[in-house]
Amino acid sequence: MMSIIEKSVLAMVILRVLSGSIEVSAGLLMLKLNNLEKAFYINTLLALVGPTVLIVTTAIALFGLADKIPVARIICLFTGITLILISSHIK
Repeated sequence: MMSIIEKSVLAMVILRVLSGSIEVSAGLLMLKLNNLEKAFYINTLLALVGPTVLIVTTAIALFGLADKIPVARIICLFTGITLILISSHIK
């Protein structure tokens, strides 16, 4: 018997599958174009996709769990995400 999938989980799965499809498509496009400048531009655009998906999927999960997670833990999660984003932009 198939269990019912939560709406939040389904939204997170769809976003992750879409994100993965974008990544694979971009890689194939880079390969097809075979041009370093265009590949660099595509890669730069992909740098926006990853963090955006991370933030959106985490927000979906937190809204789904808002009544079950203490405020202090939510603050810690957002702090962790912020640190991940900051560290990915440090040279």
